[in-house]
Amino acid sequence: MAHQSIDLKKEQQYSLNMPKYKYSLISKMFFFGMDVIAGKKDDLPKAKLLEILASIPYRVWEIRHYMKQTRKYKNTDIVQISANIINWGRHAQDNEYTHLLVIHEKMKEDGIKDKWYLSSFATFFFVVFYVVTARLLAFFSQKRAFLFNAEFEKHAEQVYARLVEDNPQWEKQKLTNPFVKTYADVETWSDVFRRISLDERDHMNQSFEFAGKPEQVVKYQGMPESYYKR
Repeated sequence: MAHQSIDLKKEQQYSLNMPKYKYSLISKMFFFGMDVIAGKKDDLPKAKLLEILASIPYRVWEIRHYMKQTRKYKNTDIVQISANIINWGRHAQDNEYTHLLVIHEKMKEDGIKDKWYLSSFATFFFVVFYVVTARLLAFFSQKRAFLFNAEFEKHAEQVYARLVEDNPQWEKQKLTNPFVKTYADVETWSDVFRRISLDERDHMNQSFEFAGKPEQVVKYQGMPESYYKR
């Protein structure tokens, strides 16, 4: 979803002021584990770990639904639903990977080193654990897997909104990095991370839709209904 006509600052404040969401037990356990590993304070290294994990469910679903299309190729409805999930997942995982690269560029610019949990040894185990978790959730209930992902993305949206709030110096830091400019053609690093926050909201919204919970979708402030029907 394009964000060109959206007020990034207004949406950031909306993210920060959203009513408290009642997370599921599995999500609470996951966020607690993240806090134990990376600390309670949100910072760029912790966001980097989030992005290392964020694309995994989309890859798991892509493989799962390709297999489903092969088994159910005679049922055009099932094939189309799977195609929708695959196409969305491809875009979402590419988007999450771009977030990872953007954070890496910002950490390089600021001279921030990776913390221990971002070592190859540590991330190997985190990734394996998350792959197994994503596969098990999808195996037992694809809708439950979508719901967990929606809660993960909701959490991520607010993490990035808080990062901007906690780093007011970003408002004055001009964006000159050519790679990051290809992701977000904005003026400051604050707006880069506001854009990432909105990407996570988009992923959350689509996950809630697939989970059968459209009432949880968060729309952009002041945008007409026609915006969502394009």
